[in-house]
Amino acid sequence: MKTQTTIRVEETNYHKAKEILDQMGLSYSQAIGVFNSMVVMNKGLPFEVKIPTKRLQKTIKSLNDGNTVEYASVEEMMKDLKA
Repeated sequence: MKTQTTIRVEETNYHKAKEILDQMGLSYSQAIGVFNSMVVMNKGLPFEVKIPTKRLQKTIKSLNDGNTVEYASVEEMMKDLKA
């Protein structure tokens, strides 16, 4: 027996997810069914959920603030990494 439910999700991500799922031949409803089955099978979320480390949080903030470096080539980047 199936049950009907209503969920609220961010609209932009919903539409992006539907496009991806369409390419995979799945409906949004089918994907939710797969997710629910995986939760039951794993007895939890089917992926790891972690709080980012302080270092990762700092790196994310730095990137969001626009602190990035661009390289013309892989060789240039590797030279900088070895310095």
